[in-house]
Amino acid sequence: MLMRTDPFRELDRMTQQLMGPGTWSKPSVVPMDAYREGDEYVVAFDVPGVTADAIDIDVERNMLTVKAERRPTAKVDNVKMELSERPLGVFSRQIMLADTLDTERIQADYDAGVLTLRIPIAERAKPRKVSIGAGSGRKEISG
Repeated sequence: MLMRTDPFRELDRMTQQLMGPGTWSKPSVVPMDAYREGDEYVVAFDVPGVTADAIDIDVERNMLTVKAERRPTAKVDNVKMELSERPLGVFSRQIMLADTLDTERIQADYDAGVLTLRIPIAERAKPRKVSIGAGSGRKEISG
């Protein structure tokens, strides 16, 4: 068996026991990365060990909320847990989205424990050229 030495492992375990797992009223924070890729904003959330049906994505006005729940594995009668370091419970993250993003066309993909949201930039926020019309010529003021 491979043994890894981590001087802070016991402290992390005790902190997790004292803080307890995240609950729906007080979830733990989901780590994320956010970046712009062309005409989209991409937000990637780390939620390993969570099934896709245990992830909830909501957008209300400009507030994006991602919640996920990592549930314990099924218990088998003849199995005795020797070590349990993977946190269980509810994880959540809220992000305020700018008005320049198109929240109606958000795409979500879940692969290898990473939830990736692609949020397109709204057409009204993209730079555009304004054409100048030709005037009707000279106007005279009579008086």
